Amino acid sequence: MTHRLISIQRLTKQWVNRLLVAFALLTGLLLTGCAGDKSILDPAGQAARDIAIVWWVMLGFSTVVLGMVTLFWLYTFKRKEVTRTPDEERRIARRWIVGGGIILPVASIIALLIFGVPTGQRMLTLPLSDPPEVIEVIGHQWWWEVRYPGAEGGEVVTANQLIMPAGEPVDFHVTGADVIHSFWVPRLGGKIDMVPGHVNKIRLEADVPAIFGAQCAEFCGTQHAQMHLYVEAVERDEYEAWLAARQTDELSSLAVNDQQHEFAREAFMSHCASCHRVAGLSTGGEGPALSDLGSRASLGAGVIAMEEGAVSTWLKQHQALKPGNKMPPHYDIDPATLESLGAWLETLTP
Repeated sequence: MTHRLISIQRLTKQWVNRLLVAFALLTGLLLTGCAGDKSILDPAGQAARDIAIVWWVMLGFSTVVLGMVTLFWLYTFKRKEVTRTPDEERRIARRWIVGGGIILPVASIIALLIFGVPTGQRMLTLPLSDPPEVIEVIGHQWWWEVRYPGAEGGEVVTANQLIMPAGEPVDFHVTGADVIHSFWVPRLGGKIDMVPGHVNKIRLEADVPAIFGAQCAEFCGTQHAQMHLYVEAVERDEYEAWLAARQTDELSSLAVNDQQHEFAREAFMSHCASCHRVAGLSTGGEGPALSDLGSRASLGAGVIAMEEGAVSTWLKQHQALKPGNKMPPHYDIDPATLESLGAWLETLTP
């Protein structure tokens, strides 16, 4: 019996050592993903910093609990057999139930609330003496519609890119157009669900001008993973200039007066205008607005980078690049027309 117990202890030590090595390797691998434009461990705003602190506290506490449980588990293999009376066993069991099953969970939840409630409150859209900028974001399968209702000269509408002022709070009003999506800019703060027929609100702030990645964080269909949003925080003056350049009159002049691409414009009106909005030409709202398409960083909500010829590539291969998207295949349009249409759309840059 003694030899068998010694063998079990040796095997246990071996397995513990292997688990520790595996844990160290896994931790090192996971830490390689702690940087980048979507890292919650690289906060760029007060809300994100508060969430990161809560995360580190929870990680530290859970690590301590795991360590204690592991030590108790190892201790059971080394402790000598002790004879207790039934009353003593019941008394010890009650202590574990009260301490581990009631006191520890209650204390943990209270501590989490102490840290978490103020963090969540700072993201509420509570009244301020100086009303913040409001940006509306609508989630579609699988792209983002972004509206700026407070722009001077009329509402500005764009898609798959979000420009916001840095150094000041911004209220985001979010909703879904078809299914539940989730708006999440990891480096700026917590996510919030986008529910069809309901507007949720969250307040975020970027400390300094920078580019951030955003992602739909609620499974919304087959292309959920390919629903990225380009987010950039800029100085207030640059933000105002960006909005002014996208006023309807400015974009209308750009789209209508370009005589070089008249054939492409006619093709757009025949095949695309019912779904896509181009200021001065069409008011379609089924698909993304294209009035400033040439200024965007990518196409298809992050599928391919915007570069010369990218729009034509998208028009020809969009179902292969992003299967299941709602734009129909263009088998009825000859490749030369698609090339011309893509070249014209790339010129739509304020």
